[in-house]
Amino acid sequence: MLHKTRGVVFKYFKYRDTSIIVKIFTEAFGLQTYIVNGVRSSKSKGRIALYQPLTLLDLVVYHKPSSDINRISEIKCTTPLKTIPYNIVKSSLGVFMAELLYKSIKEEGEVADLYEFVHHSIEILDNMERNYLNFHLQFLLKLTKYLGFGITSSDQFFLLLSDDHLSEKTHLLLNESFTSPVVIKNSERRMLLEHLIAFYKVHIDNMGEVKSIKILREVLEDIQ
Repeated sequence: MLHKTRGVVFKYFKYRDTSIIVKIFTEAFGLQTYIVNGVRSSKSKGRIALYQPLTLLDLVVYHKPSSDINRISEIKCTTPLKTIPYNIVKSSLGVFMAELLYKSIKEEGEVADLYEFVHHSIEILDNMERNYLNFHLQFLLKLTKYLGFGITSSDQFFLLLSDDHLSEKTHLLLNESFTSPVVIKNSERRMLLEHLIAFYKVHIDNMGEVKSIKILREVLEDIQ
């Protein structure tokens, strides 16, 4: 049966000579796995670009609840990303966010609030012209609410920071909008990210290593 849904690409894996297996977080069905044949062939005319991390899609998909892998009938880009693929800082943030989301979102089924938050956050990052160096930190802090283990202003998480100044900055990152500038040092940014990853690992089973952190750190270090 065919269904219409919006989706956000998390990652894809090469499959055989010209195909891919792609992980897409859909508004209607949660995290889904699709096989796409021939998309890596010379005749695909660049359609592999539709499956890059954080691409926002409109989809018509076949969905069988009993099937681990489904197929896509129609696909188009909802809102082409204008800056994330071409800005080294934003693209590094995007790859990190996509990996974290892939490791964090386990459930299937309708997840409208979570989907809307993820979709809207990507659009905000893509449109920001400045003050986005802390975006990944704010995203992780705010995402916890939608994953069911939300950090609040009175949460014990702040006690673990062991630094009143960093705790104050973290409160601001949690409660302010993405576009509100919060100035923190790069050393504080690294420390908070380490605490957040550790916090996620406590709440998410088998989360494993977040491989994109290394590249993200190097990119952020270079611009300081």
